[in-house]
Amino acid sequence: MADSAGIQQGSPAIGAVGSAPAAPGLGGAEGSGAAGGSARICVKKAQLRSSPLPKKLEKLGVYSSCKVEGACKCNGWKSQNPPPTPPRSEQQQPVIVNLQEPCRSCSHTLGDHVTHLEHVPEDEINRLLGIVLDVEYLYTCVHKEEDADTKQVYFSLFKLLRKSILQMGKPTLESQESPPFERPSIEQGVNNFVQYKFSHLPSKEHQTIVELAKMFLNQINYWQMETPSQRRQRLPNDDTAGYKANYTRWLCYCNVPQFCDSLPRYETTQIFGRTLLRSVFTVMRKQLLEQARQEKDKLPPEKRTLILTHFPKFLSMLEEEVYSHCSPIWSHNFFAGVPGGQIPVHTVVSAPPDARPLYYSISPASSVDLSSGAVSPAKKASTVLEPCPVGEKRKLMEPLSQEENKRPRVMGDIPMELINEVMATITDPTAIPETSLLSAHSARDEAARLEERRGVIEFHVIGNSLNQKPNKRILMWLVGLQNVFSHQLPRMPKEYITRLVFDPKHKTLSLIKDGRVIGGICFRMFPSQGFSEIVFCAVTSNEQVKGYGTHLMNHLKEYHIKHHILNFLTYADEYAIGYFKKQGFSKDIKVPKAKYVGYIKDYEGATLMGCELNPSIPYTEFSVIIKKQKEIIKKLIERKQMQIRKVYPGLSCFKDGVRQIPIENIPGIRETGWKPLGKGKEIKDPEQLYVALKNILQNVKSHQNAWPFMEPVKKTEAPGYYQVIRFPMDLKTMSERLKSRYYTTRKLFMADMQRVFTNCREYNPPESEYYKCANLLEKFFYTKIKEAGLIDK
Repeated sequence: MADSAGIQQGSPAIGAVGSAPAAPGLGGAEGSGAAGGSARICVKKAQLRSSPLPKKLEKLGVYSSCKVEGACKCNGWKSQNPPPTPPRSEQQQPVIVNLQEPCRSCSHTLGDHVTHLEHVPEDEINRLLGIVLDVEYLYTCVHKEEDADTKQVYFSLFKLLRKSILQMGKPTLESQESPPFERPSIEQGVNNFVQYKFSHLPSKEHQTIVELAKMFLNQINYWQMETPSQRRQRLPNDDTAGYKANYTRWLCYCNVPQFCDSLPRYETTQIFGRTLLRSVFTVMRKQLLEQARQEKDKLPPEKRTLILTHFPKFLSMLEEEVYSHCSPIWSHNFFAGVPGGQIPVHTVVSAPPDARPLYYSISPASSVDLSSGAVSPAKKASTVLEPCPVGEKRKLMEPLSQEENKRPRVMGDIPMELINEVMATITDPTAIPETSLLSAHSARDEAARLEERRGVIEFHVIGNSLNQKPNKRILMWLVGLQNVFSHQLPRMPKEYITRLVFDPKHKTLSLIKDGRVIGGICFRMFPSQGFSEIVFCAVTSNEQVKGYGTHLMNHLKEYHIKHHILNFLTYADEYAIGYFKKQGFSKDIKVPKAKYVGYIKDYEGATLMGCELNPSIPYTEFSVIIKKQKEIIKKLIERKQMQIRKVYPGLSCFKDGVRQIPIENIPGIRETGWKPLGKGKEIKDPEQLYVALKNILQNVKSHQNAWPFMEPVKKTEAPGYYQVIRFPMDLKTMSERLKSRYYTTRKLFMADMQRVFTNCREYNPPESEYYKCANLLEKFFYTKIKEAGLIDK
């Protein structure tokens, strides 16, 4: 029964251990009402089974037809003096049962109704008594239940149990299908999910995932499903018939048997599959996380991180597999990359049958109404102005031309055959191990991208218009944006924010959730100048740290690429610089100053930052692409390691008197990735060498980033420089050495030039201007060296 000890694995409802699942007919209430109903049934059954035999016969006689030969049609004995309801407190003495007492309906005695029970074993009588109490309980449920669909199920089960008592048989549910109703089951799917995503984790992290899966399965087994009428009210366009069929099965096989143990009971996760899980997952996830946040102070410290940090991300990753049309975890022939084929089916994370989680009520107002007036991205509808490219993917660049395809192969390039072979395994979803759930390096916009795919959030480019009739919804969103910007940007005057948000020249990429604005980016496009100015960017405080800001900026980049504008400019205050850096902005402005001076307003105390867009990058899917690229590299490394592990025989040539052999002749050396150093062309003619090095040095000195290295560092300008740098070098010293014919080989010249760059990086911090100049000049130097043929390209 469901009234035993609570789950020990840790549940989002840990703060309320002691509550039980809602009993049928009790309206799904939490706490003592549900627990009391279940406990009362158990106590009554125990008391009745310990009663004397005549008392048991009296109870069974009420549900036994009259056995007198003839035409008596009485279907149950009825006492002449029924006990008062409720019983009076003074009536505490045990009532003596008289088997000769006549029936109020047919006048035949109680004994005439129970003659068929004279030789029945006591165990069988006790079993029938259990059914009797279940019948009485269901009778109460039928009269208390208000929902028509649920009442009909209760009444059907009531008649089934009543018939079982009359026929002294075992109650058997008659239906077209018997459990399980779908394969693989929810439990098997979650097992597959754990194997598919996390089998590569260390044992400690893997055990954490197993704990999370146990918590999730336990919640499903005791989840109180909303009635079909509630679901119709919440989701009018949903498949009501399919949900009603699963709801009826759930009541008959999972919910009612928790309290009426004469009916066979099954775990929800073992007889239902993805169809039922899809119908409850979104609402269930939302309410579980909300419950966890409300009860976080009641959680034990050792469970707090597990539930508040790891459980939400676990649910997000599982949600993607639940609603994906091609997820391998629901395949009948699930493979998880295990040598030898399919993983043996065994329950890794089955939930304890006696767990007692919280009941979470489901009301139409507590969930997202995707059928409301809000535009779903799946329908690709647009606002009255311009739609943001949410439901469609931007076309990538045109295929490479034949000339580009025929570019010369560079030493070290990976053969295309190998790339295609690796890509085949990456494309196969069963071969892609997911990023660790507990990893800190997962994509920031991953959760937001999933919510957009599910229709929870939407993106629209909106703006005010002087030429079109005002649209009420657009105006409401603009007001919402003005409120968000005013609240999140307190330093900005509200009048200034209102003026720009409602200015027809400005547009705003708005983030919509549950039909209301929760964030946006206000911008103005300057097509003739080739850039856009970002004016305001904010997400409401209670929706932050969910990846919305990153996903918002990615959509803005996609929008501008479609409109052929490839540069952003913005003035960022001290609190926004970090965010813009994460989105690819920097203080190195690529737009010429003449292009933007006079077009954008200069803000006092703010930093001008810019971002150059690459039209070949699909920004909204960029993190997914990077993840796949990492997997390709990982696969290539694994293949290379497999080759390196090959054992070659030892060298026997030395026994024959050979003193030395070229390194490249050592078996297996090239397979490790070793290759001969680029020798280049060594110029033997001193005059030729002098001319070549002079040209290179002159080009380096003429470069725009050479100014920090033109002369030796002065002690007054860099105190302590010569204590840090023991062997200083500069371009003036190199020119003097070149004139004195010091550089007799190219290696001496390259060593001095390299020392210039190394010294600079050793003394200066990476963010300094000198450090950046050294990197850029070094790159230019090696380009010139290669052009001169002094090293291999």
